[in-house]
Amino acid sequence: MDKSLRGTTAHQPDLNWSQVRETVLLLELAALQIETAMKDSNASVDVLTHSFTTMASYMRHITDTVNTLPDDGPTGVAKQSLAGTSEHVAGMMRQAIIAFQFYDKLVQRLSHVGLSLGELSDLVGDQRRLFNPGEWVALQQRIRNKYSTAEEIAMFEAVMQGMPVQEAIDKFMAEMKDKSDDIELF
Repeated sequence: MDKSLRGTTAHQPDLNWSQVRETVLLLELAALQIETAMKDSNASVDVLTHSFTTMASYMRHITDTVNTLPDDGPTGVAKQSLAGTSEHVAGMMRQAIIAFQFYDKLVQRLSHVGLSLGELSDLVGDQRRLFNPGEWVALQQRIRNKYSTAEEIAMFEAVMQGMPVQEAIDKFMAEMKDKSDDIELF
């Protein structure tokens, strides 16, 4: 595609107007929006990760200190209360860490989508490759190779074999929900 032709001309089409150029423009925009959203959210997650790492260190210190308290009398009652509270907070922190792990998977998936949109944009924008089925097969294989779980590969294969996209997504989400119910990381 001619890179000198930028931006939409759909509002004022001329002899150079092309639905392919409009498609490429929208694909590039979608990929850019994904990349920007990931960069924005990564900064926030980095702050959260640092905060949780620091809190975990403080919780270990608090727990170690509480364990040195005597078991008897009013101090023993306070010790039991603090031990229960610190155990509860540690459990909440474990749940947050699991959520961070799911976020990491989300970022990986979005990264793959962004890269795939970019590759699709390049293919659609290149008249030499656009009408070559081998180029499309190669693109599909590169996209498939980016998937890291059996469920993602199965979803891709199902769509390539003709399953409606929404049905494949629903099946994938159900399988992931069943799988997440079984997760025990700690």
